[in-house]
Amino acid sequence: MGLFRTRSAAVYGIDAHLIDVEVDLYPSGSGRDFITVGMPDTAVRESRERIKSALVNSGFGYPGKAVTINLAPANVRKEGAGFDLPMAMGILGAMGRLGASEQFLMVGELGLDGSVRPVRGALPIAVCAKRAGVANIVVPAENAAESSVVEGVRVFGARHISEAVAIVDNPQNFVAHMPVAGQQTSPGGTHLDFCEVRGQTTAKRAMEVAAAGAHNVLMVGPPGSGKTMLAKRLPGILPPLTFEESIATTTVHSVAGCLSKGMSLLAERPFRAPHHTVSDAALLGGGTGTVRPGEVSLAHFGVLFLDELPEFPRNVLEQLRQPLEERSVTLARSNMTVVFPSNFMLVGAMNPCPCGYYGDPSRECRCTGAIIQRYLGKISGPLLDRIDLHIEVAALPYKEMRGNDNGVGSERMRERVLAARERQRLRGFNNSEIPSAQMRRLCALDEAGERTLEMAVRRMSLSARAHDRILKVARTIADLEGVERVSSKHLAEAVQYRSLDKSYWGS
Repeated sequence: MGLFRTRSAAVYGIDAHLIDVEVDLYPSGSGRDFITVGMPDTAVRESRERIKSALVNSGFGYPGKAVTINLAPANVRKEGAGFDLPMAMGILGAMGRLGASEQFLMVGELGLDGSVRPVRGALPIAVCAKRAGVANIVVPAENAAESSVVEGVRVFGARHISEAVAIVDNPQNFVAHMPVAGQQTSPGGTHLDFCEVRGQTTAKRAMEVAAAGAHNVLMVGPPGSGKTMLAKRLPGILPPLTFEESIATTTVHSVAGCLSKGMSLLAERPFRAPHHTVSDAALLGGGTGTVRPGEVSLAHFGVLFLDELPEFPRNVLEQLRQPLEERSVTLARSNMTVVFPSNFMLVGAMNPCPCGYYGDPSRECRCTGAIIQRYLGKISGPLLDRIDLHIEVAALPYKEMRGNDNGVGSERMRERVLAARERQRLRGFNNSEIPSAQMRRLCALDEAGERTLEMAVRRMSLSARAHDRILKVARTIADLEGVERVSSKHLAEAVQYRSLDKSYWGS
């Protein structure tokens, strides 16, 4: 019996880093028979009780000596119960009950009966193993599917510590987990069709433009006009996730612990719709102790839907500005800085006033002018500037509500969106992400277009950012039409989607 080393990994942000778990046994008598060093948090320090019971109840016994466990490197804080399994395996190795484990990376929480429970971040941990040149990883059985999508690493799922021991001692007797494509139906998935939304032809067209260029959208209209129905159907016309996008999105959900049992990869673009009481930490990420991704990161490569937008706290909405611009969230802590991806489409919905009926010809608004301005003022100008399309979703007339003409469905809209996205893929980026250096070339205007844009900027007092976003939307409209050059009619439609700036916010 003596020194034994196993390997594990710790997740920081969406990346995992290799951790060496060194276990040493020495004669007891100091009064402290189990010491964990290397900046462990409370969950890691508490693991000694779980490990003792798990080893004894699994029939392995427990050494009659003091145990010292070092988690290296010592200058990085170790968090979570995922170190239970490698620490227990290290103790067994020091007792002479386990063979060499250099080619294994292990992670898992232990139950008192020795069962191995799932952990967060199994996918980035598998990526870490590949990067470190570790050939095999042992993870909880429920995490095996998500880990197995990483090529070049053999993934073994263990349900009990005795099974983990058998895998390390005789890996040739076990079959590595094979990746199986996951399937998740997100709210607003492809089973929801735009043909179910009666009327609202202009709003549907705007949603198609938004999907084609990955633009942000704000819908303003009275209660019951169909804003939420439109938002939930947006993912159904978006292009399917590429393999790289699926890996990136699944990684975020793995770190957050949001993957369904047995799922390997997310198959659909996420649709996140947090309630307006959400905190800034829940929306952007953070929290005490372990830093976790927020809703803006869980919506990575998907849609973030904020219903009743003015009801969200003003400070929470203002913090959306950086993710919308940078497409990432940087969270600084005293001992680390974590960056989460947040490349999402923002879809906001709101009433024109607190009662919801300002400007409605059939219902009387009970709000005073001051109340309306205070309500609208919760959405700041800088945030509005970062939203490309502003749509008015009017109340539906009775004839349209009861009519049989549902307009274009999601299938036809999706075909046009895919064609437009293909044109953008050949350029190397979506239209919402056109670099400044490429703007003049890709959004070149003829003389009529220049006049149209100049008139819009002057009359609507648009900022430089709003000017650029109008050009990007016009580029998307041209792509939907299948033409290379942006014309004045494309620009006129793009300007139309900024008209609410003037009518509601008076800017």
